[in-house]
Amino acid sequence: MYIKIYFGEKPLFLCDEVDDHVQEYLHHEDTVFIDELDTHSVNAMIHEMQQQKIHAGVFFHPDLEELRKAFYKKFTIVLAAGGLVMNEKKELLLIFRRGKWDLPKGKLDKGEKMESCAVREVEEETGLKNISLIQPLQISYHTYHEGTKFILKESHWYSMEVNGQQELIPQAEEDIHEAKWVKPSQLKHYFDKSFPSVVDVLRPFS
Repeated sequence: MYIKIYFGEKPLFLCDEVDDHVQEYLHHEDTVFIDELDTHSVNAMIHEMQQQKIHAGVFFHPDLEELRKAFYKKFTIVLAAGGLVMNEKKELLLIFRRGKWDLPKGKLDKGEKMESCAVREVEEETGLKNISLIQPLQISYHTYHEGTKFILKESHWYSMEVNGQQELIPQAEEDIHEAKWVKPSQLKHYFDKSFPSVVDVLRPFS
C-alpha cells in the first residue's frame, strides 16, 4: 500500500511495499528513495521534495502507519471533503477556480462529519440542491505553504448524484468563475489545467 502526497506537481509515495506503479518512478534518476525512518530522514525527504530538479520521492518503511505518523508531525494537517457529482446524463461536474479545473471541496468544520462536509461544500460552491451521496472514492493529499506554516491537506472525495434540471451557480466568493457538466469521454481535455490530485480522482471515470 502507499499514500501519495503531492508537493506541487511532484508525487511522494509513503509505502510499505514497492509495487509496479511505484517501481516506475524509481526508474527515474531524479527520484529520491529513502528506506530509513528517523527525524533526519523525514526532514531530508521533505527538503528534497522541494528541490526543482527532483521528479518524485519514494519513502519505504514496513509499517506504513508509523511512517505516516512520523511524516504528519512535520505539518499542520487540514482536513477537507468534496464531491465528484454525476447528473442524469452521466455527465460530471467541474468547476474553474483560480486558473484550474477543479472539483468542489472545502475544509471540515469543527464537529462536522466528512460526508456532511462534502455535500455542504458542493452545495455552496455550485448551487446544486438535493444531492445524493453515493460512496467514498479516495483520499488525496497535497502540501502548500501558508505564511510560516507548512500545510498538508487531506481531502476525502465522494461520488454524488443529482436529478433534474438545476441551475449551476458558481460561488464567486471562493474565486469560482465557472461550473459545467462534462462528458466522461471529454474529461482528459481538462487534465492539463487541473491539479494532479484532482486528475487522480477523475481518471478512473475518463
